[in-house]
Amino acid sequence: MRSGLAAGAVVLAVVLAGCSPAGTPQATPTSSSAGQSAAVSDVVDGLDVPWGLAFLPDGDAVVTLRDDPALVLVGPDGSTSDVTGPGADDLLDVVVPGGEGGLLGVAVLGAEGSTVDLALYATAADDNRVLRGTLDGSVLGELRPVLTGIAKAGNHNGGRLAVGPDGYLYVATGDAGDPSSAQDPDGLNGKILRITAEGDPAPGNPDEGSPVWSLGHRNVQGLGWAPDGRMFASEFGQSTWDELNVIEPGGNYGWPEVEGMGDGFVEPVAVWATTDASPSGLAVTDDAVYLAGLRGERLWRVPLTEDGVGTPEALLDGEHGRLRAVEPAPDGSLWVVTGNTDGRGAVRPGDDRILRLVVD
Repeated sequence: MRSGLAAGAVVLAVVLAGCSPAGTPQATPTSSSAGQSAAVSDVVDGLDVPWGLAFLPDGDAVVTLRDDPALVLVGPDGSTSDVTGPGADDLLDVVVPGGEGGLLGVAVLGAEGSTVDLALYATAADDNRVLRGTLDGSVLGELRPVLTGIAKAGNHNGGRLAVGPDGYLYVATGDAGDPSSAQDPDGLNGKILRITAEGDPAPGNPDEGSPVWSLGHRNVQGLGWAPDGRMFASEFGQSTWDELNVIEPGGNYGWPEVEGMGDGFVEPVAVWATTDASPSGLAVTDDAVYLAGLRGERLWRVPLTEDGVGTPEALLDGEHGRLRAVEPAPDGSLWVVTGNTDGRGAVRPGDDRILRLVVD
């Protein structure tokens, strides 16, 4: 079954290496002279395995360090300060880094005055869990779990958090090395979950009383919404196709039955060979979706159209190594987090860093 939104995707007749599945655009690198141009500068460098990033109401960003585990505040001028307090101590006690696990996603649930309500995705001794705490300045209050029991693994660990336009928290989970879990409607893995700030299933979920928003995912690590309400997610493939999906409530995206296109499931709107992308974080602006590529070492820009997406093009192709996350900044730029210190990249002087990208 093809989703109505997916049907609007642009078809590429020729790609660099063979053809994509029918009806789905496969990305090919595009030089700035042939498409978008971008100005790049460093915001900050010297970060140790950064993973997640969320902007606070005051314009600073809170960044998670996967392996420390710790939070760092980064200002628009590149100034940094360590987050301290009882919550920082809780992270050291609770988080058990290993493989792709550790302190991962972060999202801002709300704010009152100088106090910000944060959600964090953390790998603990026995599971992955969503933690909640308040940040006042650079002091994090005690953390409490609001959702537990997400299976952990050294690979396919998920971890991205995002607050949707509806105000609810969306949680991306991986299959944790058990592909069949993605098709289990009663399990938490291989899913996108939609919950309240207290961790309860959000009102209006496809199955009342269940946190599951969509299923059949291998390892989603990017979430975002277009101005027209379309929800996008980036997903790691196994050996053939990475995916950009439009997420429908209750949609089944096929894993492990299919990778890429497949009859009977909601189909991706764009795919990449896994060597070209391995997409982690995702950002959506007024005119495009941006995917941070780890193995592909590039930032993919996918133009938004009224009924689908346009032809993807590559930015930062190989210039900064692995790219872990991308977020729209308050000033209209994009902040891109590199991921070369995660044990899988070639570490360059100054790694890891946050780049400020202005796309013309």
